[in-house]
This record gives sequence, structure tokens and C-alpha cells, in this order.
Amino acid sequence: MENPTFDPGLTQQFTAPLRRVINRDGSFNVIRRGATWRDLHPYLHLINTGWPWFLATLFVAFVIVNTLFALAYFSLGPGQLEGGDAPAATDRFLKALFFSAHTLSTVGYGNIAPKALASNFLSAFEAMVGLMGFAVATGLLYGRFSRPSARIGFSPKMLVAPYLGGTSLQFRILNQRPNLLMEVEAKVLLMTVEGARGEMKRTYHPLGLERAGVQFLPLTWTVVHPIDDQSPLAGKTAADLERMQAELLILIKGYDDTFSQTVHARFSYRYDELLWGQRFAPAFHVDSRGDLVLETDKVGATAG
Repeated sequence: MENPTFDPGLTQQFTAPLRRVINRDGSFNVIRRGATWRDLHPYLHLINTGWPWFLATLFVAFVIVNTLFALAYFSLGPGQLEGGDAPAATDRFLKALFFSAHTLSTVGYGNIAPKALASNFLSAFEAMVGLMGFAVATGLLYGRFSRPSARIGFSPKMLVAPYLGGTSLQFRILNQRPNLLMEVEAKVLLMTVEGARGEMKRTYHPLGLERAGVQFLPLTWTVVHPIDDQSPLAGKTAADLERMQAELLILIKGYDDTFSQTVHARFSYRYDELLWGQRFAPAFHVDSRGDLVLETDKVGATAG
């Protein structure tokens, strides 16, 4: 029986050129289709979405819920809310809207109050909705703040640089946050497209590293793959890597000392994101007091 070829979970099937496997933000370049409403998970979406969208979603939800309850109070007719009557329908609706906001948030200023059975039932129901809604919003807010996540900075380019009399593939990382990462490990895969036209497939080659991990990451770490005779990159030129649509897939794993949890980061470099014959310039120095000073904006600084 033929042994299966190595596949990290990104499939070997290849039918057309791809932009890249891993986007620059670390997400996989996969568009999901055919999902049903049962597959949607609002919690996952709100936890993973950006802060502007998250806050905008909460604000829009607050406005929509208040508007719906205001319409319900307004539809009950005049005389349902003490202090809520007004000659104009617009003014009566606005008073109902503000009363809804007071009730939903359980503020209850007292200038407007329910005085009939229907409005009392409706306000009691709205208070329950408000309590549960704000509890969910508070849980989401806490979950976003408390969730551990790696903020690993990668050099914008990967280098093909001189190394011990030969050449090597190098990229540099740093922790962009002040917390401590320990036991940091790196894995690098070379993905290429090989085969004759019409029978092309993706292949994956794990690349051996000079150092697969470091105990601490307070400064930068230059991850190095020596290009020796055993390397799948041996003898390859920039034109060869372009022809093979080469992409270097990177997985970083470390232990976050603040949250006491393992965190991950993903990144990739395409064949056109390699610099040949360059070296990384120092990104830290020792000041006059003997302290190490890290310049995080120089993670990708190079020197010819």
C-alpha cells in the first residue's frame, strides 16, 4: 500500500492559482459557503470581530430593541404611561422611546411610569429582556478582554541570507505586547505546486530549523532554515519559486505567562515576498545605563 503524502490539513488538490493560503492577518484564505442558520454562532462572531464592529453591533442592537418596545408602548394608545401623553404623536412616541431606554437599562428615572395593566406587563417584560441582554453583553465584553491572544510581529519580508558559508531562509518575529511569552516554538512548511499541467497538486515540505524554539521572547527571534543539500530549497532560484507558486507557511506557538495559556500565531510569505542577499539589521541596542532597548518598528529592518 502506498504511503500517503504529507498534508497539514490544507489539501493537495490544485485546480487554479491561489492568492495565498494564509492571509497577512493570520486567517486562512477560505470562503465558507452552503452553511445554514444552525451553523451560525453569534457568540463566536462577536468574540472574533473587530472592536469597531463589536461596539457598533451593541449600539445598533440597543437602538433596535428600544425602538421596538417604543412602538409597542405607542400602539397601546394614550393613557398607558404616566407622564407619557403629548398632543403630537411624534412627541408621544419620543416619550415612549425614552421610557423604553430607562426600563431596558433598569435606570427608571420616574418621570414616566406605566399606569395601566397592559403597559405594566410590557414594561416588566422589557426589564427582563434588558437584564438578560446586558448580562450577555457584559459576558461578551469580558470574554474579549480576558481571551488570551498572541500579538506576534513578523518581519514584512523573508530573507535568503548568507549563513555559515552558505545560504539560509530567515524571518524575524517579536512579541508586540509587554507580557512575557515563554517556550516559543516555530514550525515552517514550504508549500509548492508541482506536477504536469492538468495533474498539478500541492506538496508540503517541513523545513528544518537551526533552532526550533526559544525559552523566552523578550527581544526578537530570527528563525533560520539552513539551505543545505537536504533542504527542498537547495539550488532553487527566485524564478523556480515563482514557477512553483511557493509559499512559506508559519505556525508560532508559545505559553502566555499572563493568562497561563498556550497561544498561537500564523503567518505566511509568498515567493514574491522574499528578499535575496539581504541581512537583518539589529532591532535592539544597549543604552548608556546598560539596559536593552527593543525597537519594535525595526523587526523587518534589513542591511545589504
